[in-house]
Amino acid sequence: MSLRTITPKRSAATLAVTCAAALLTVAPASAAPADLGSKITGNAVNRHLIALQRIADQNGGNRASGLPGYEASVDYVAGKLRNAGFDVTTPEFTYQAYYLDSFNLAVAGQPVEGDALEYSPATPQGGITAPLAVAPADDTPGCEATDYDGTDIAGKVVLIQRGACTFAQKAQVAGERGAAGAIIYNNADGPLNGTLGDPEAAKIPTAGVTKQVGEALAGQAGAEVKLDVQARLETVTTRNIIAQTRTGRTDNVVLAGAHLDSVPEGPGINDNGTGSAGILETALRLGGSPKVNNAVRFAFWGAEESGLVGSTKYVQSLSFEQQLDIALYLNFDMIGSPNAGYFAYDGDDSDGVGAGPGPQGSGQIEQDLVNAMAAQGIEVEGDDFDGRSDYGEFIAVGIPAGGLNTGVEELKSEAQAAKWGGTAGVAFDPNYHSAKDNLANVDRVALERNVMALANVVEGYAQSTEAVNGMQTRAQRAQLRAVQAPMLAQTHAGPAKTKSGHHNIA
Repeated sequence: MSLRTITPKRSAATLAVTCAAALLTVAPASAAPADLGSKITGNAVNRHLIALQRIADQNGGNRASGLPGYEASVDYVAGKLRNAGFDVTTPEFTYQAYYLDSFNLAVAGQPVEGDALEYSPATPQGGITAPLAVAPADDTPGCEATDYDGTDIAGKVVLIQRGACTFAQKAQVAGERGAAGAIIYNNADGPLNGTLGDPEAAKIPTAGVTKQVGEALAGQAGAEVKLDVQARLETVTTRNIIAQTRTGRTDNVVLAGAHLDSVPEGPGINDNGTGSAGILETALRLGGSPKVNNAVRFAFWGAEESGLVGSTKYVQSLSFEQQLDIALYLNFDMIGSPNAGYFAYDGDDSDGVGAGPGPQGSGQIEQDLVNAMAAQGIEVEGDDFDGRSDYGEFIAVGIPAGGLNTGVEELKSEAQAAKWGGTAGVAFDPNYHSAKDNLANVDRVALERNVMALANVVEGYAQSTEAVNGMQTRAQRAQLRAVQAPMLAQTHAGPAKTKSGHHNIA
């Protein structure tokens, strides 16, 4: 992961048409209740994690895009999918990989702990020295040029609170107002690890620090800052994996994805071996030619850790019509964190914070994932679409999206520990983006729960996406008309009473 429910009830139905439509979405044509998750075992998913760990061990300790460990991971996953009868391609793409050679930050002569944001431009040798300016910590800190009205940041290093917009936007706005550099501090406990996303858009050196460090620096406006970032870009060629069933509608495809690459620092078993292993085992259990109404496409993204590159390149490679063929996108990034929480992306912005809702239908995806976890007795919290994973470009082009995760570097609260177990005051994944993200860094109970939920939701959408995007098969439309006709006739004869209800996915 690159850096991170209540659905409104439908009103009571008063027409027979609504009753008929609800009937069809409960049991779509030729569909059985979704139970694919019950066929998936934790041991089967864990076997894929073992494979990824061994691949990393044999290839310099990592599975980073552009390096041999990633290529071996692609061969392993693609081979499994081809053997299961999927139509598999591994399209190549190139990108500018970012390598940070050194980082140093000091304020008022005192060293400050932090890190460069990925794709931060390098400073001149020896770094830059400039006064510290502080952006107002309002609802959209540093997101708009007007945030700096009355604050002179020209030639200064500006301190900006995280939140409301991307790191890249904050750095861009500061640069356009003349800032020499930026320090972005977290708005939650834990370190800030992030990316500016695009080397072309990154214009000023940008560092990330913790909430505690940032709040301390906020009282030091005018202090001397020394920021030294030594970094370089190299062109890398790597691959995605795209696997699709040979059955089902190809104009209403259900797409589930996870990034397959690790950071260079470690094997990436939780981030994101868990998501990759989960959708891989789901695909293998579903099979390449299942009895489904909608084709299912599984994607394993490369270069996510380099700025969501693989998924972004993929979406941008599709024509508008090809994008329309994708009914929805499901993203699974870190679903076995060792101090696990349980989160679903907040598709309808019912939590009322952060980046707002996803495209129309995303709220329904959230509710379906929440329900799938609730069936296992797990209460899920909403997680903001904050641009830290591969859903970003899908949302940007209007494709409904959702997904599950178990938490990143944020600290688990007392309330969350009481609800889910684990340890309060400790990060969901204390080994995030480190060499310790290995086989010992996985909560296998949380992993199995998440995979069961994702498998059932994928299988349900393979039969019907009507509740998300209104699409029906021809057979469903014919059945709906057949059911509607006598009911509508009865309606003309007098008022009919109907019961309200939520649409189900299967």
